[in-house]
Amino acid sequence: MSTKISEEILMLYEHLLRAQINVIRQLRKEYGYDKTENEEKGMSQIDMAYDILCASNRPMHIDTIINTIQQRFKTQIDKESIVSALTKRVKRQDRFIKTGPNTFYLIDQKHEG
Repeated sequence: MSTKISEEILMLYEHLLRAQINVIRQLRKEYGYDKTENEEKGMSQIDMAYDILCASNRPMHIDTIINTIQQRFKTQIDKESIVSALTKRVKRQDRFIKTGPNTFYLIDQKHEG
């Protein structure tokens, strides 16, 4: 009997845990347990993009992400900066995937086929 855990199983558990964390975060926001005013102002651009993509539950073009961030968080974001940051995360397989030109989504919410 082998005690070695396959990479596929580890990735599966990682994606399941990320999805569970997303649900918990959404529930905390819905029930008002998270401070929206103070936390949103202190969030990084990546965290803002992550929240927007979690809420949308679909891939979004960077222009839409930026517009939504500007409306929701009342802050200006440099397009090249956020694209660069998201692309780095995609290459590291950290939270984000690229589904098309300048279109991003979350790894743990990607739909197969």
